[in-house]
Amino acid sequence: MHILVSNDDGYNARGLEALVESLRGLAEITVVAPEVNHSGASNSLTLSRPLAVRHAPNGFIYVNGTPSDCVHVALTGLLDRRPDLVVSGINNGANMGDDTLYSGTVAAAAEGYLFGIPAIAFSLVARGWNHLDGAVAAAHQLVAHQLKQPVGSPVLLNVNFPDVSGPLIKGMRCTRLGKRHPSQPVVRSATPYGETVYWIGPAGAARDASVGTDFDAIEQGYVSVTPLRLDLTHQEQLTSIADWMSPLCNT
Repeated sequence: MHILVSNDDGYNARGLEALVESLRGLAEITVVAPEVNHSGASNSLTLSRPLAVRHAPNGFIYVNGTPSDCVHVALTGLLDRRPDLVVSGINNGANMGDDTLYSGTVAAAAEGYLFGIPAIAFSLVARGWNHLDGAVAAAHQLVAHQLKQPVGSPVLLNVNFPDVSGPLIKGMRCTRLGKRHPSQPVVRSATPYGETVYWIGPAGAARDASVGTDFDAIEQGYVSVTPLRLDLTHQEQLTSIADWMSPLCNT
């Protein structure tokens, strides 16, 4: 068995190192991760310049590009054989609800999924790695289960760990994405040269944290496991939009 591991916090992030160490006994591990932090990069690919691929002393491979770049380059040129699983994380911070649209952690896993490979994105909801031990143990359990009993078709799982120590994690729940309020206002500041600049504001509070959502599972002390899909077609609107467009169509 072979696992490709990436992340968006960079190849020297504690969450990545801890995840890789926990998975070594399960399969052959190849790490291809960004050179620097690319949080919020979403599914972007670097098309304006070539990408440099380098090897760290610990055996990790790092790329001066985005998380999607890392997995894409790995699957289309670096690896001698196709991995059985793509894993991303463990991210320093939550990726729940609307966060998944922006997340580089989820994007790295999604790139593997686009190639037809099962993929899992892992995130620890609080920053600072205070309870990384519990997240690592739960991640190991999920990956081991996937390798032993794979889901029947390619799957993309978004996994978030509560900010509690391992013994206090109550279990795992299969969830749907919740919803957030809009982000908080941008933060205005100035450069030393007097130029006004803006920092993107923090994510908004949860708007839909009802039973069954990832927000609710985390609040109750459970690991949240959400299956995702990448088909953006609004199936329910196909008929109504076709009717709306009928005066514009020639046939």
